[in-house]
Amino acid sequence: MKEKRIAIIGGGNLGTAIARGLISKGIVKPSNMTVTRRRISLLKELSDQGVVVTTDNCEAAKNSDIIILGLKPYQIEEVINGIKPCLTPDKVIVSVATGVASEKIQEMCSVELPVFRAMPNTAIEIGESMTCVSSLNATEEQENDIVDLFSHLGKAIIIPEELMSSATVLAACGIAYALRYIRASTQGGVEIGFGSQLALQIAAQTVKGAAELLIQKGNHPEDEIDKVTTPRGVTISGLNEMEHRGFSSSLIKGLLTSYNKIEKGK
Repeated sequence: MKEKRIAIIGGGNLGTAIARGLISKGIVKPSNMTVTRRRISLLKELSDQGVVVTTDNCEAAKNSDIIILGLKPYQIEEVINGIKPCLTPDKVIVSVATGVASEKIQEMCSVELPVFRAMPNTAIEIGESMTCVSSLNATEEQENDIVDLFSHLGKAIIIPEELMSSATVLAACGIAYALRYIRASTQGGVEIGFGSQLALQIAAQTVKGAAELLIQKGNHPEDEIDKVTTPRGVTISGLNEMEHRGFSSSLIKGLLTSYNKIEKGK
């Protein structure tokens, strides 16, 4: 994708993570990126790198080809109303707001333009996000451009919009679930004798290795589990105790609780 001018409206945690990721990977020149926030003093790190920071959402939208809405769902309507005079059909909207449908965003814009929804996670800052993307009114070339943009920041795939709530839970919420596992594993490591930093290093690398096994080999998790569980062994004993305590069912219930909260809020 040839370099585009990008505006990130809403320089909060996710918005700034996207900005940092795009800059660190060399996808966008800092001078071609604008990030907005009411308190621009909080964007000093980006400003020092050459990113344009401003409180003027409309000006940011006017001077950009791709407008990323890094907003909370309740902020979408107010912000779009503010940038509406600066929207033209050649602009591309990318919303990372949870639960706000593309058609609703399109209606708010009052001009027909390509609308994407993207659900990355915070690993986008280091180029390791899993980003699910859906589109409305977009050409194949525009879809390829947006997927290519996020693919430089991890892995990106196009999915049907009706699966975006599910993608939010599995990928965006999912990173917190994975981190909580690492934290718990670290705490267990301390109980069996490691210092906290060493336990964290071992736990984090172990999870990274497990994920890479599945990604690179394409195997089912149970195929890899079978390789480390032997009859009457320590691994199967630990796994069975975790299952008796509700390990898998708790995780699944957590996923469903997050999903139902999104659906209820629509």
